[in-house]
Amino acid sequence: MNIDRILTVMAEHGVEFLLIGGVNFLLRHQPVLTFDVDLWIEDTEANRGRCEGALGALEAAWGPQEHQWRPVGKLPPGWLAGQAVFCLTSPHGAIDIFRSVRGLDDWREARRRAVLVLTGGGVAVWALSDEDMLACQTALPPEQRKQQRTEALRRAIDERRAGNG
Repeated sequence: MNIDRILTVMAEHGVEFLLIGGVNFLLRHQPVLTFDVDLWIEDTEANRGRCEGALGALEAAWGPQEHQWRPVGKLPPGWLAGQAVFCLTSPHGAIDIFRSVRGLDDWREARRRAVLVLTGGGVAVWALSDEDMLACQTALPPEQRKQQRTEALRRAIDERRAGNG
């Protein structure tokens, strides 16, 4: 998986996004195995259009059903408005695009709380704060929560607060 390429192309296309999920956790806390890059995009028509362009440049593919899978560059403009979450493939790795995130109501508020992180290759990206990552985990049904991640986030938040107190 080429995380740097995915993030760089998104930034080059002017996509407003936040890094969420396993890659965010991997970069900031613990080396965990992850199979995709999860991005929460600001859900505006203009930003979805930029994201569609970036996904086309990444040669991403998607389809509403397996027999309809094809390069997204061949889809009509506006296709990202069709559902809340998209799981795509690309030569650079799997990409999940979220238009909304369970446990968080407002993309702009989450962006204000976001932290700037660097990938191993030096690409800077805005990522969900620990508090927002924890809110996402606790908003999931108990059987879907990643307990180890939840505990690590709580420890990190507590340690940071203790250091600031």
